[in-house]
Amino acid sequence: MMRMPTRRRFIRISAAAAGLGLLSTGRSVRADVSPAVWRGTMLGAVATMEIHCNDRRRAERLIALACTEARRLERQFSLYLDDSALVALNRTGILVDPTAEMVDLLLASQHYSRLTGGFFDVTVQPLWDLYASHFARDDANPAGPAAAEIEAALARVGSGRMTVGRDRIVMPRGMAVTLNGIAQGYVTDKVVDLLRAHGISQSLVDMGEARAIGARPDGQPWEVGVADPDIAGRTAAVLPIVDRAVSTSGSYGFRFDPKGQFNHLFDPRTGGCARRYRSVTTVSHSATAADALSTAFSFMPEEEIRSLLPRLDIDRVHLIDDAGQSVELTA
Repeated sequence: MMRMPTRRRFIRISAAAAGLGLLSTGRSVRADVSPAVWRGTMLGAVATMEIHCNDRRRAERLIALACTEARRLERQFSLYLDDSALVALNRTGILVDPTAEMVDLLLASQHYSRLTGGFFDVTVQPLWDLYASHFARDDANPAGPAAAEIEAALARVGSGRMTVGRDRIVMPRGMAVTLNGIAQGYVTDKVVDLLRAHGISQSLVDMGEARAIGARPDGQPWEVGVADPDIAGRTAAVLPIVDRAVSTSGSYGFRFDPKGQFNHLFDPRTGGCARRYRSVTTVSHSATAADALSTAFSFMPEEEIRSLLPRLDIDRVHLIDDAGQSVELTA
């Protein structure tokens, strides 16, 4: 029997294989100041902060403050904390007096769903449950769940059926939300906002998605590496960023079956899994946008992505197609 990971374990597997890495440039930064660096996990993903500040103690206090804020948001958005607001919403179909952040994030999710014609949808959790239970069986059909089962799961998918208001959030019973495709970007943005409000102008934050504040202290861009989907530890591309966020979605992040035909990226319109690209990387002013749209673009043909860029907050898209070839799209 193939052992299925817990939800928490799944998120960590996906984070480890998400396709981004911060690179050493080999250039020196200011010799009189060493950055305050924090590494840990947030929303189940590997997370880092590198804060450049003349006052080391102040930088460390800001890291503690940022971690406290990120943990507060994690307690709302997590699928693996039993007392999270998201778990309560999925259990009952209603959340009364939701926090402003939960409302904002779900409204943003609906916004990106409309912009992408439904390719981004936070209510695909029933598909995850279906595929996980199917491949956990000893006699699992290697061709995947039956068409009727997929159709039944799709009947419970559709973020437009959620009513999101400041006083309550309501969705039909049987629907379930996962914020894994957007929450890490949102938390990254919130941490960046906090640091900027305290006067930080040169830093790097990665709460599962990376976002730079300004340039490096030596004036050069930060560098983010896009992982080679086929060779662990190898970098397929290097993206220079200044005041930008970067997110990668890849079908190689987690696969349900031994042959790797079925992965964690679900097409909300068909119930199938992403196969068009090996990875999709987006660069944006917003980590929230980069996170959501790297997921949505995983299902779109190159021409459709290109046509959408003028309407979206995306500067650049780096695709690695099914043949392993890289394609660059710019707004």
